[in-house]
Amino acid sequence: VIKCKAAVAWEAGKPLSLEEVEVAPPKAHEIRIKIVATAVCHTDAYTLSGADPEGCFPVILGHEGAGIVESVGEGVTKVKPGDTVIPLYIPQCKECKFCKNPKTNLCQKIRITQGKGLMPDGTSRFTCKGKQVYHFMGTSTFSEYTVVADISVAKIDAAAPLDKVCLLGCGISTGYGAAVNTAKVEPGSTCAVFGLGGVGLAVIMGCKVAEASRIIGIDINKDKYAKAKEFGATECISPEDFKKPIQEVLVEMTDGGVDYSFECIGNVRVMRAALEACHKGWGVSVIVGVAAAGQEISTRPFQLVTGRTWKGTAFGGWKSVDSVPKLVTDYMSKKIKVDEFVTHTLPFNNINEAFELMHTGK
Repeated sequence: VIKCKAAVAWEAGKPLSLEEVEVAPPKAHEIRIKIVATAVCHTDAYTLSGADPEGCFPVILGHEGAGIVESVGEGVTKVKPGDTVIPLYIPQCKECKFCKNPKTNLCQKIRITQGKGLMPDGTSRFTCKGKQVYHFMGTSTFSEYTVVADISVAKIDAAAPLDKVCLLGCGISTGYGAAVNTAKVEPGSTCAVFGLGGVGLAVIMGCKVAEASRIIGIDINKDKYAKAKEFGATECISPEDFKKPIQEVLVEMTDGGVDYSFECIGNVRVMRAALEACHKGWGVSVIVGVAAAGQEISTRPFQLVTGRTWKGTAFGGWKSVDSVPKLVTDYMSKKIKVDEFVTHTLPFNNINEAFELMHTGK
């Protein structure tokens, strides 16, 4: 058993608490990882807020991390101690019918136990002050050591800087894949990206790589525009600057609507606007943001009857074990940006400050 520091969420709505936790050794088909770097994501904040129907407490959050394999359980063949890895919240077992189907990346092998905050055998590897602590998204990267299933890691280039590539564990991969895998943006097309946080910037990067000719960024926070343009946005607008609904503004700006739109906020009203900003006959709108529990989307069916398509994406459609190492290689060869997404680097003790920076849009 390893004793180490972790940021424990004891209950919903309270700041994280830095505690000494015990991390049990890995069982069969499990891997214990020394986490070197982790990022914070809105999904962590969503669960911490208490809005997540699957949220269970106490829990160690975090799902964008990178580290080194410390030890492996029985039957683990694909990684060994010392390997550099990124933990994956969507695993890839390569055996279930989802993994065998090229149309999806949603491996279901450990979905039930992962959703309950447990390892595949139905137990936890974390204890703190004598209490069981739950896992989160199968990763729990807000701990100096974590244990994950062996189907939930990607072995990556040992030379990769872990404080950068940890972002490929969620946000960047999700946004980039939404454009190149889910929407399949075409050269010369017009795109609209709603929400210019990390995921929105990654969508813009994907649209640019796919050679879209016009990429419109939409956000009420104008401080985000300069960064969006750096990533490839051709123009940025705020819904607050117009009297009419933003979808009408976009339809006018683009002679009938955009070819592709992306909702990167998790707001059901914005999801509707994104769909309705699409061009009649062929427009595709991709939902990337995660809405709060119990919310529903709506539009007039006529929007779909007249040829618009509404899609969703999880982790950008990447089959995780196969794709994450390639994304790291693309970053190392300068095909995709990663460094530019990092705004602040803080010591682990300041993790609550990182959440504040995220909430204030900094």
